[in-house]
Amino acid sequence: MKALALVVACVATGALLAGCSSTPKPTNKDDSAFTYLFDRTSNWKENNVDTLPSLPLASNLIPFDVSGNTPLTFAVDAKSLSVGNDGVVRYTVVVTSPSGAHNVNYEGIRCDTYEWRQYAALNADHDGWDSTVATPFARIEDSALNGYQASLYQDYFCANKAPTGAAKLILENMRYKKTAASQIR
Repeated sequence: MKALALVVACVATGALLAGCSSTPKPTNKDDSAFTYLFDRTSNWKENNVDTLPSLPLASNLIPFDVSGNTPLTFAVDAKSLSVGNDGVVRYTVVVTSPSGAHNVNYEGIRCDTYEWRQYAALNADHDGWDSTVATPFARIEDSALNGYQASLYQDYFCANKAPTGAAKLILENMRYKKTAASQIR
């Protein structure tokens, strides 16, 4: 009798556990619509750059360090720096050689993708912008001797794939050489 009671208890427990297990119910959901995170297309859209800033004046230039291995000097025009709601920091950069020659470009750095692009450069007459030299976004190269975009991204413009703040804060940090590394305590 005890054996029969034990068998009945085991069967009842097994039936109870079997009833508790959940089996997925068939659905009409189309699993072929699934996409992996890295395969998803971004819905990011760049702000239109309809107007270019004024050409930089020497009094508005804020120098920044790139590398001790380059003879070039680098500066950003404070009047041109802006932070768009698209996550792009736009600025005019002035690169000066030891002989005094200047390259002047209007560029943007996209913080979420570690990319940069050129919108315009100083024209051959040195009296305006040439937007025919515009480029699409491209990956920033860290290893370039004169990789000033990497320095701007890492030291002043971006943190955690977003702009470090409004243009006013970025300019203040640049003026006082408050790089991202110097603010770590």
